[in-house]
Amino acid sequence: MFAKTLYDKLWESHLVRLDDNGTALLYIDRHLIHEVTSPQAFEGLRLANRKPWRVGANFAVPDHNVPTTARDGGVESIVDPISRLQVETLGKNCLDYEITELDMNDPRQGIVHVIGPEQGQTLPGMTLVCGDSHTSTHGAFGALAFGIGTSEVEHVLATQCLLQKKSKNMLVSVNGQVDANVSAKDIILYIIGEIGTAGGTGYAIEFGGTAIQALSMEGRMTVCNMAIEAGARAGMIAVDDKTIDYVNKYSKIAGAESYWRSLHSDAEAKFDQVLNIDASLIKPQVTWGTSPEMVLAVDAVVPDADDEGMRRALDYMDLKSGMAITDIKLDKIFIGSCTNSRIEDLRAAAQVVKGKKLAINIKQALVVPGSGLVKTQAEQEGLDKVFIDAGFEWRSPGCSMCLAMNADRLEPDERCASTSNRNFEGRQGKGGRTHLVSPAMAAAAGIAGHFVIC
Repeated sequence: MFAKTLYDKLWESHLVRLDDNGTALLYIDRHLIHEVTSPQAFEGLRLANRKPWRVGANFAVPDHNVPTTARDGGVESIVDPISRLQVETLGKNCLDYEITELDMNDPRQGIVHVIGPEQGQTLPGMTLVCGDSHTSTHGAFGALAFGIGTSEVEHVLATQCLLQKKSKNMLVSVNGQVDANVSAKDIILYIIGEIGTAGGTGYAIEFGGTAIQALSMEGRMTVCNMAIEAGARAGMIAVDDKTIDYVNKYSKIAGAESYWRSLHSDAEAKFDQVLNIDASLIKPQVTWGTSPEMVLAVDAVVPDADDEGMRRALDYMDLKSGMAITDIKLDKIFIGSCTNSRIEDLRAAAQVVKGKKLAINIKQALVVPGSGLVKTQAEQEGLDKVFIDAGFEWRSPGCSMCLAMNADRLEPDERCASTSNRNFEGRQGKGGRTHLVSPAMAAAAGIAGHFVIC
């Protein structure tokens, strides 16, 4: 028997058919749905007079367009008519096709990549897709999870299968121990800084090594979430005791554990590419440009512009080469998104701000839990009061200021320390400037008014 990688095992166990040209038909176990990429897919089903092949494999939640304040009125409380229509349409489609949806008024509602694991929808060994690029998050559970396009959403609904071509295997091994002030977000930003946003193109990345194994499941989700920012098709981490303990909190499945424990790369498995990283070299990270690969340690200085892309980024971000990262002053703080809105993230941020106040130059600081369950737990722990006392706004769950698709956004020229995953031009609002950081760094920057060495 040939030694196999985790990706090989997941791929082969879901392979329905393989054509001579390498095109494969892959079975999909779980399909997560939100309001942005699903309307056209459901309309396609109607026009073709089709029904979902396996209704129970689908699970829906609105997240991108939902407001994070004043939402007692449900969908009617959404002011923007396009956003309201998308959320209404998701509700109607789920009702028509009998698909389970956690609507805006459901106490479990939240960001799709946060509620999936919470609701027992994400399990080791699954193939899992969603019309959202950050579906790679679920790979933290030893699953093959990736984002799909709108036409593919329709294909999964209608057939429970997808046409795919197999990716190559990459192992990113982070060995050693990180400092206490280095988080999972810093680890993945450092990796992206090392390999670039195209470094994982054509690959499925398995993250391994002692520093990855030491992460909690929340931290592993953060790492896999941003595998897509490294250009990879998917990111994944082998199953271990932490995985099984987490899954068993939300979904007990008799007899599954022995299979789950097989979900790791064999000792002799061959990878097409291997990257070894010394964990001790990783410091708290801050992006300075308009791509996640434009990232440096917080104690560094803004680099020289070596090419047109860097010059454009510096121009857009209004930064000068040689400027200390710690001299960058901020206007807004955003703690949330599918990358960093889980209870562990909120605890880390609250620990930093407890007993302190926002700097006077900070116009707004949002803390947006990833789900209603995270929000409830945080409030039970008193984290909401810690944030409110410090001057932060405590919001309801949603994608919020990760992207400018709801009421939470940056105004032109405003600069934000954000725990989200993308810092492209206009990502958080037209003309807005985004610096990607960890929850602790975002919180510390809110208190100081600029980035700090912590």
